Amino acid sequence: MSRQLNRYNHDRDAAGLTYVYPVVSRRAGGVSVGINLNPNSACDWHCVYCQVPGLIRGRAPQIDLELLVAELKMLLDDILYGDFMQQRVDANCRQLCDIAISGNGEPTSCREFDAVVQAVVEMMVLYQLKIPLRLISNGSYAAKTVVQQGLKRMALSNGEVWVKVDSATAVGIQRINGVSLSPEKLFEQVKLMAQFCPSWIQTCMFNWDHEAPAEEEMDAYLGFLKRLKQDGVALRGILLYGIARPSMQPEGVHLSPLAKLSMEQLAERIGAMGYSVKLSI
Repeated sequence: MSRQLNRYNHDRDAAGLTYVYPVVSRRAGGVSVGINLNPNSACDWHCVYCQVPGLIRGRAPQIDLELLVAELKMLLDDILYGDFMQQRVDANCRQLCDIAISGNGEPTSCREFDAVVQAVVEMMVLYQLKIPLRLISNGSYAAKTVVQQGLKRMALSNGEVWVKVDSATAVGIQRINGVSLSPEKLFEQVKLMAQFCPSWIQTCMFNWDHEAPAEEEMDAYLGFLKRLKQDGVALRGILLYGIARPSMQPEGVHLSPLAKLSMEQLAERIGAMGYSVKLSI
């Protein structure tokens, strides 16, 4: 592991492992240990900004849980007791901030999701880690029993979910996330995730062909957040972020960063609704 890690390099092969990888996360605020349950780069969504090369449609393969645990132990040993931080990480990012179940596709598509959560929690107890266990998800498997069991287990162990909402219109969801999904279905998925585990909404905003999102898109998005609050859906807040790394998808040619002022103005509009907002540009 010789390459220097920074916020612009999220290479999940950097550690040379199958399931576990380190990144410097601008949203988490330091070194994040990622758990990749989709080493086959399969996902049921196809987000235009996705940085996974060779992304395909599908779900997570069967997981070798014993190997996953061994890799996690090896990386934690290197981070906590070895020279990983000094050799691999920028000086201003040298803190372990979380363990994140994420990776090259939708992690909750993993059939062993609950068992994975249990194994990770046990490792965190073993190492006496007082850091969050995070799940980064599109919420599409929220109705599955094995997912709900895992979410409940996370909630008991300082866990939280970052659930994706990039658009609240059917057209926008299709264009951005590459999936035919109604805003109503997306709404129910978010509600379910938040019901079983403390949750944030994560939203990526950007220009499409150098044009900012249309006001109708913004109105629908803000209306979506307003309805969640009206329905009493308890959210920790909104993670609003822009593009920091190039997309690996063909559609990425349409994308460019949204202006800083536009991001700040949107954050203000969200905050005015009573939400906590964390902005990463």
